[in-house]
Amino acid sequence: MENQAEQGVYSIGAVAHMLDIPASTLRGWEDRYGIVTPIRSKGSQRLYSRNQVEQLRFIKAQIESGNSAADAHRMLGQRMAGGTVRIEPVSPQGERPFVILVAERDEYAADLEEYFLRTEGYEVCVAEDSTQARLLFQERSPALVIVDLLLSAGEGFELCAEFAAKAPGAVLAVASFDVPDEAVSAGAAAFLVKPIAPLKLVSTVRDLLGTSALVRQSRHMEATK
Repeated sequence: MENQAEQGVYSIGAVAHMLDIPASTLRGWEDRYGIVTPIRSKGSQRLYSRNQVEQLRFIKAQIESGNSAADAHRMLGQRMAGGTVRIEPVSPQGERPFVILVAERDEYAADLEEYFLRTEGYEVCVAEDSTQARLLFQERSPALVIVDLLLSAGEGFELCAEFAAKAPGAVLAVASFDVPDEAVSAGAAAFLVKPIAPLKLVSTVRDLLGTSALVRQSRHMEATK
């Protein structure tokens, strides 16, 4: 079975936002150096794994330290030869909890997602249909929305587009079948196939909200330059 950290999850737009690297630069690095190569979905969408996001963070850090892009990729290649570049996620501390809206048609799945997210310190509101999801989005202004694409007979795709237009990079699409192309095209920043392992859910949410170690380190370096 493919390791979860190696699975394609994040769109190129989400990665560009998370690490503050232009999408054009990511594509250029891929074409020129071929070290960090995201998988292509059936519709040719670039999908980056969590490990690849960590690797790109490493490259950015090396470039900001004065190395050329070529040298940074060479150093990454050397490190990858000895093992995957990894950074452990961290939980937000001393901050006001983020509000997460879970728009989920499956009551059991919604309960599990709410439980694990609340355990991590997030505030969670749950919508059982598209109408309730829109109302809660307007009332609570969530930092992130998790949308089941089959919500209200498939209206989840429309919700992705609506919420992404109002809050770019803040939509995580989920479904019981593998449709990353459709999810990303609808505006989702990331896509996960159900059933979702708790660690996978939490780490993806952390990355999209900027509360993981890999995103925090990148932003800390920007702030201290």
